[in-house]
Amino acid sequence: MTNKELEKILKQGESYTVEFKRSISKEIKNEICSFVNSSGGKILIGVDDDNTVCGIKTDNKIRSQLQTTISAISPRPNLKIDDYEYKGKNIIIIDCIADDKKPYVSSGSIYIRIGANSQKLTTADEIREFFQQANKIFFGKNDSDNFSYPQDFDTKKFNRFMTKIGISKQLPQKQILENLELFSKKDKFLNSGILFFAKNVQKHHGHASVRCLLFKGINKTLIFDDKLITGNLTEQYEGALEFLKSKLELRYIIETAGPRVEKYEIPETVFKEAIINALVHRDYYEIGGKTHIEIYDNRVEITNPGGLVNTIKENEFGQRSVSRNPKIFSFFQRLDLVEQVGSGITRMREKMKDENLPAPHFSIEGIFVVTLYRPIEFNKWLESWTDKISKNQIAILKAIHKNSEITFAKLSKEIKLGKTTINNNIQELKELELLQRVGSERKGYWSVSTKK
Repeated sequence: MTNKELEKILKQGESYTVEFKRSISKEIKNEICSFVNSSGGKILIGVDDDNTVCGIKTDNKIRSQLQTTISAISPRPNLKIDDYEYKGKNIIIIDCIADDKKPYVSSGSIYIRIGANSQKLTTADEIREFFQQANKIFFGKNDSDNFSYPQDFDTKKFNRFMTKIGISKQLPQKQILENLELFSKKDKFLNSGILFFAKNVQKHHGHASVRCLLFKGINKTLIFDDKLITGNLTEQYEGALEFLKSKLELRYIIETAGPRVEKYEIPETVFKEAIINALVHRDYYEIGGKTHIEIYDNRVEITNPGGLVNTIKENEFGQRSVSRNPKIFSFFQRLDLVEQVGSGITRMREKMKDENLPAPHFSIEGIFVVTLYRPIEFNKWLESWTDKISKNQIAILKAIHKNSEITFAKLSKEIKLGKTTINNNIQELKELELLQRVGSERKGYWSVSTKK
């Protein structure tokens, strides 16, 4: 590990694959157990929770204490333990390597990694689910028989990646790739490496691409633009980002001092986060699906195959994060395109709120869909319809604009109309193409068209 690599870890903080400890304690065995039962990770001893290096001495007593702690884990985990000096202070780095020996047990209990925390499995359902997950091979950790290294490997892409993440190229290329754990035990290149470093990613995984579409109106009837983004995952991210930027409205804010500031109608941070989430969390085993970015008159929808991972309950969505593709996630994290684990959904909601835009809507069943609403001058638009629709219909549109997920019951209570009257008026609004229901009655939401 170099100083730059360590500083990057310190900057990013604790995550799904990183844990800081000020000193050696009994809990370290549980942290090690959770990493080797999950996707592996590093424990840095001598670092505070606030990411500052406090250091730790390394004498025979400390090493004996550490070995005694590790011996409480069964079977014995695959660990690499090193001392590292940083600015005159010593850090112990424990590299916890996940393998096929799981489950690992710490003092009679099973621990797994959930987001940036270690969690003890306490119920039969949790333990059963763990064994189901342990038997499932992550796409990114599986190898590919039709990829040959180095013939199919793109050294230029790899060198650009190395430059961006600040890793020295002094070691032989194969050794660096092995250090990044991109080869299987059969010495075959892993899918996660193919998605980033293949000369032709789609030759090996043709479904791994992004389709970008621009529609006229609020449904899929008229397509104005259709573009397929291929290449590796960073190229797909950049291509999808460029497509969105070229279609969304942009305005400039001139500051009194300094250069002008570009502002898109939807905050750039929000749609960047949504694109990254789609690429990182999609189910790449779903070969019949692609990541989609669809732009309508009133919204942007970013879709990826694979709903919420089954280790996260629906009521925990946005509070916990478990990656379907931990290796892919870690590469985007190294590129500084992913921030603190589990914070993305909250950050998106806060940014939309800051711009006085409706909150993003998330559909998490089967296919994951993020809906971002474009800004509209709603009241001005509604005035143009006051002589064409009834007062009840105006009241319905106002209530739905305020809350796109409002139920019939709440709608009835808010505007003081019976459910039958509301239903009849909604049908008329649908016929006028001013309103549509997206998704199911229970899990869907309302969409108002303001472009007519």
